[in-house]
Amino acid sequence: MTMDVAAYAGLSSGAGAQAEALARTAPSPLRGRGRLLPWLREQRRGGVPEHRLELVRYRIAPASWPRDLPLSIAIIADPHAGGPHTPPERLARAVGMANALRPDLVVLLGDYLADGRFIANRPTMRQVAEILAGLRAPLGVHAVLGNHDWWECAAAQSGTRALPEAAEAFAAAGLPVMHNELRRLEHRGRTVWLAGLGSQWAYRHRGVIHGADDLEGTLAGIPAGAPSILLAHEPDIFPLVPEHVGVTLSGHTHGGQVRVRGYSPLVPSRYGNRYAYGAVVEDDRHLIVSGGIGNSMLPVRLGMPPEVTLVELA
Repeated sequence: MTMDVAAYAGLSSGAGAQAEALARTAPSPLRGRGRLLPWLREQRRGGVPEHRLELVRYRIAPASWPRDLPLSIAIIADPHAGGPHTPPERLARAVGMANALRPDLVVLLGDYLADGRFIANRPTMRQVAEILAGLRAPLGVHAVLGNHDWWECAAAQSGTRALPEAAEAFAAAGLPVMHNELRRLEHRGRTVWLAGLGSQWAYRHRGVIHGADDLEGTLAGIPAGAPSILLAHEPDIFPLVPEHVGVTLSGHTHGGQVRVRGYSPLVPSRYGNRYAYGAVVEDDRHLIVSGGIGNSMLPVRLGMPPEVTLVELA
């Protein structure tokens, strides 16, 4: 089954944009009120059958991307491993699915461990990193941290650590994270610049959220006219991303977790549904927001199946 992601997500695809989704199933039926509480209890115990893990593919042609430089990128976002929908073995299946795509590049977009009360069997961050270290791609596997990775670390929140403990766990597994930095990649004899932004929701104190992101400093080293890609856990940075960036890749929202006819009632974004999910084009600038794999706060995904995402630039 194939459909236009922009239409499905209720977003404008813009002139010249092409996007499609593969294997997108129909939304799950809503359950009756009398069955809701027992269902939530089963979710907490991890006893409810999991949603199908799907592949969602986007083909885009940004104006700033060279026409003669095709590049495929597999995305794993927001696994929240240890939650009722993402036991470690499911994360391993996502790794296998991504490897089977044989992408040029793999990116990991943060929020690696489950949070909240609905935790079935939570692994350590090191165990998650070791599973993800099984990913393979010619241009490597590159990770950024999400807000929950920061919130997990009391030392990072207090300012006694520059980066959360998750960064150390990933480095030990051979996956050093990107934090407001550039990496130079060589693809088909050309240089491609990969930028990894710090979380925009890194710190929370007395109900106020502050970021650890530095967009201007991160992008400053990209030579004029060079093809580039930005990894940003939260999509809210997108209005500030300059036109020379080929595409911004984000997660964080889980597509709203509950999505009906392109609308999500609750999206963790100041822009609401504007950047909740899918392919977005504004002024010839491209954003892809992956629906991710896991869930946060409540163990519910309705109309938004967990996914591995593939972006093909051409």
